[in-house]
Amino acid sequence: MSSHFTWRGIDDPDRLDRAALNLAHDRLSGHGVSLTPSYASSWQLEVGAGWVTRSLHVSVQGRGWGRSLALVHDGDGGWMADASSWGDTALEPPGLQEPESLRGAIDGDLGLCPVTNTMPIRRLGVLEHAVPATTLVMAWVEMPSLRVFRSDQVYATGQAEAGRSVRYASSGGDFQADLTVDDDGIVVDYPHLARRVRVGD
Repeated sequence: MSSHFTWRGIDDPDRLDRAALNLAHDRLSGHGVSLTPSYASSWQLEVGAGWVTRSLHVSVQGRGWGRSLALVHDGDGGWMADASSWGDTALEPPGLQEPESLRGAIDGDLGLCPVTNTMPIRRLGVLEHAVPATTLVMAWVEMPSLRVFRSDQVYATGQAEAGRSVRYASSGGDFQADLTVDDDGIVVDYPHLARRVRVGD
Protein backbone atom coordinates (compact mmCIF):
# COMPACT_ATOMS: atom_id res chain seq x y z
CA MET A 1 0.00 0.00 0.00
CA SER A 2 1.38 3.39 -1.01
CA SER A 3 0.24 6.51 0.85
CA HIS A 4 1.15 10.20 1.12
CA PHE A 5 1.15 12.21 4.35
CA THR A 6 1.69 15.82 5.38
CA TRP A 7 2.35 17.24 8.86
CA ARG A 8 2.68 20.81 10.11
CA GLY A 9 4.93 21.62 13.03
CA ILE A 10 3.35 22.49 16.38
CA ASP A 11 6.58 23.73 17.95
CA ASP A 12 7.31 25.54 14.64
CA PRO A 13 4.19 26.18 12.50
CA ASP A 14 6.48 27.13 9.59
CA ARG A 15 7.85 23.57 9.40
CA LEU A 16 6.12 21.32 6.88
CA ASP A 17 6.89 17.60 6.57
CA ARG A 18 5.76 15.38 3.71
CA ALA A 19 6.25 11.65 3.21
CA ALA A 20 5.43 8.98 0.65
CA LEU A 21 5.33 5.52 2.24
CA ASN A 22 4.99 1.98 0.95
CA LEU A 23 3.56 -0.13 3.76
CA ALA A 24 3.47 -3.93 3.99
CA HIS A 25 2.34 -6.12 6.88
CA ASP A 26 5.82 -6.25 8.48
CA ARG A 27 7.96 -3.57 6.79
CA LEU A 28 7.97 -0.22 5.03
CA SER A 29 9.96 1.95 2.69
CA GLY A 30 9.57 5.61 1.94
CA HIS A 31 10.99 9.04 1.33
CA GLY A 32 10.13 12.51 2.48
CA VAL A 33 11.05 16.16 2.81
CA SER A 34 11.01 18.76 5.56
CA LEU A 35 10.82 22.47 4.79
CA THR A 36 11.65 25.11 7.41
CA PRO A 37 12.57 28.82 7.21
CA SER A 38 16.27 28.02 7.80
CA TYR A 39 16.86 24.73 5.95
CA ALA A 40 15.34 22.05 3.74
CA SER A 41 15.95 18.34 4.17
CA SER A 42 15.14 15.10 2.39
CA TRP A 43 15.30 11.50 3.59
CA GLN A 44 14.95 7.94 2.38
CA LEU A 45 14.11 5.06 4.74
CA GLU A 46 14.26 1.29 4.25
CA VAL A 47 12.74 -0.96 6.92
CA GLY A 48 12.92 -4.74 6.58
CA ALA A 49 11.04 -7.72 8.00
CA GLY A 50 9.99 -7.35 11.62
CA TRP A 51 10.07 -3.55 11.33
CA VAL A 52 13.87 -3.48 11.67
CA THR A 53 15.60 -0.48 10.09
CA ARG A 54 17.98 -1.31 7.25
CA SER A 55 19.08 2.18 6.24
CA LEU A 56 18.32 5.87 6.62
CA HIS A 57 19.75 8.45 4.19
CA VAL A 58 19.34 12.14 4.98
CA SER A 59 20.52 15.36 3.34
CA VAL A 60 20.13 18.91 4.63
CA GLN A 61 20.81 22.23 2.96
CA GLY A 62 20.71 25.75 4.36
CA ARG A 63 21.99 29.10 3.16
CA GLY A 64 25.69 28.57 2.47
CA TRP A 65 25.94 25.08 3.97
CA GLY A 66 24.88 21.48 3.52
CA ARG A 67 25.49 17.99 4.83
CA SER A 68 24.50 14.39 4.21
CA LEU A 69 24.32 11.14 6.15
CA ALA A 70 24.02 7.48 5.18
CA LEU A 71 23.17 5.41 8.29
CA VAL A 72 23.18 1.64 7.72
CA HIS A 73 22.24 -1.19 10.09
CA ASP A 74 24.10 -4.47 9.60
CA GLY A 75 21.14 -6.55 10.79
CA ASP A 76 23.00 -7.74 13.88
CA GLY A 77 22.84 -4.67 16.10
CA GLY A 78 25.77 -2.80 14.54
CA TRP A 79 25.59 0.54 12.73
CA MET A 80 27.79 2.32 10.20
CA ALA A 81 27.57 5.96 9.15
CA ASP A 82 29.02 7.82 6.19
CA ALA A 83 28.70 11.58 6.60
CA SER A 84 29.88 14.67 4.77
CA SER A 85 29.43 18.42 5.10
CA TRP A 86 30.31 21.65 3.35
CA GLY A 87 29.99 25.36 4.02
CA ASP A 88 30.09 27.46 7.15
CA THR A 89 27.77 26.61 10.05
CA ALA A 90 27.99 26.39 13.84
CA LEU A 91 26.27 22.98 13.89
CA GLU A 92 27.89 19.93 15.47
CA PRO A 93 29.72 17.65 12.98
CA PRO A 94 27.48 15.06 11.31
CA GLY A 95 27.88 11.31 11.70
CA LEU A 96 28.36 8.67 14.36
CA GLN A 97 31.22 9.22 16.80
CA GLU A 98 30.66 6.19 19.07
CA PRO A 99 29.34 3.18 17.08
CA GLU A 100 29.44 0.87 20.10
CA SER A 101 26.98 3.12 21.95
CA LEU A 102 24.28 1.94 19.52
CA ARG A 103 24.80 -1.76 20.18
CA GLY A 104 21.36 -3.37 20.40
CA ALA A 105 19.51 -0.61 18.54
CA ILE A 106 17.36 -1.80 15.65
CA ASP A 107 15.51 1.45 14.93
CA GLY A 108 16.76 4.53 13.13
CA ASP A 109 14.96 7.58 14.52
CA LEU A 110 15.07 10.84 12.55
CA GLY A 111 14.65 13.91 14.73
CA LEU A 112 11.45 15.96 14.13
CA CYS A 113 10.15 13.28 11.72
CA PRO A 114 6.78 11.68 12.65
CA VAL A 115 7.39 8.64 10.42
CA THR A 116 10.11 6.89 12.42
CA ASN A 117 7.83 6.25 15.41
CA THR A 118 5.96 3.72 13.27
CA MET A 119 8.57 0.93 13.47
CA PRO A 120 8.58 0.43 17.26
CA ILE A 121 4.81 0.92 17.41
CA ARG A 122 4.19 -1.85 14.89
CA ARG A 123 6.91 -4.21 16.15
CA LEU A 124 5.67 -4.06 19.75
CA GLY A 125 2.08 -4.67 18.65
CA VAL A 126 0.72 -1.58 20.39
CA LEU A 127 -2.18 -1.45 17.92
CA GLU A 128 -3.26 -5.02 18.64
CA HIS A 129 -3.01 -5.38 22.42
CA ALA A 130 -2.04 -3.59 25.63
CA VAL A 131 1.72 -3.15 25.86
CA PRO A 132 3.46 -2.25 29.14
CA ALA A 133 6.24 0.34 29.23
CA THR A 134 9.07 -1.04 27.11
CA THR A 135 12.48 0.62 26.79
CA LEU A 136 14.12 0.60 23.36
CA VAL A 137 17.49 1.81 22.13
CA MET A 138 17.39 4.11 19.08
CA ALA A 139 19.99 5.30 16.61
CA TRP A 140 18.82 8.90 16.83
CA VAL A 141 19.67 11.43 14.11
CA GLU A 142 19.70 15.01 15.34
CA MET A 143 18.27 17.63 12.99
CA PRO A 144 19.64 19.58 11.26
CA SER A 145 23.19 18.64 12.33
CA LEU A 146 22.80 14.94 11.31
CA ARG A 147 24.77 13.94 14.39
CA VAL A 148 23.95 10.33 15.39
CA PHE A 149 23.84 9.11 18.96
CA ARG A 150 22.08 6.69 21.30
CA SER A 151 18.60 7.54 22.54
CA ASP A 152 16.77 5.34 25.05
CA GLN A 153 13.01 5.66 24.58
CA VAL A 154 9.95 4.11 26.21
CA TYR A 155 6.83 2.94 24.35
CA ALA A 156 3.55 1.65 25.79
CA THR A 157 -0.17 1.63 25.17
CA GLY A 158 -1.39 5.21 25.59
CA GLN A 159 -4.18 6.70 27.65
CA ALA A 160 -5.69 9.29 25.32
CA GLU A 161 -9.49 9.09 25.15
CA ALA A 162 -9.86 9.49 21.37
CA GLY A 163 -8.38 7.31 18.63
CA ARG A 164 -5.49 4.87 18.80
CA SER A 165 -3.04 6.05 21.42
CA VAL A 166 0.62 5.29 22.09
CA ARG A 167 2.49 6.52 25.15
CA TYR A 168 5.98 7.74 24.26
CA ALA A 169 8.59 8.90 26.77
CA SER A 170 12.29 9.53 27.09
CA SER A 171 13.92 6.99 29.38
CA GLY A 172 14.89 9.76 31.79
CA GLY A 173 11.25 10.79 32.10
CA ASP A 174 11.85 14.43 31.16
CA PHE A 175 9.41 14.15 28.24
CA GLN A 176 6.33 12.05 27.60
CA ALA A 177 3.31 12.32 25.36
CA ASP A 178 0.34 10.28 24.13
CA LEU A 179 0.68 10.01 20.36
CA THR A 180 -2.48 9.60 18.30
CA VAL A 181 -1.89 7.22 15.38
CA ASP A 182 -3.98 5.74 12.57
CA ASP A 183 -4.73 2.07 11.91
CA ASP A 184 -1.29 1.62 10.29
CA GLY A 185 0.62 3.13 13.22
CA ILE A 186 1.37 6.39 11.38
CA VAL A 187 1.33 9.48 13.60
CA VAL A 188 -1.72 11.72 13.32
CA ASP A 189 -1.00 13.96 16.29
CA TYR A 190 2.32 14.21 18.14
CA PRO A 191 1.82 16.72 20.97
CA HIS A 192 4.28 19.62 20.92
CA LEU A 193 5.84 18.38 17.64
CA ALA A 194 3.58 17.86 14.63
CA ARG A 195 -0.02 17.30 13.52
CA ARG A 196 -1.17 15.69 10.29
CA VAL A 197 -2.92 18.04 7.87
CA ARG A 198 -4.50 17.92 4.44
CA VAL A 199 -2.46 19.39 1.60
CA GLY A 200 -3.38 23.06 1.38
CA ASP A 201 -4.17 23.49 5.10
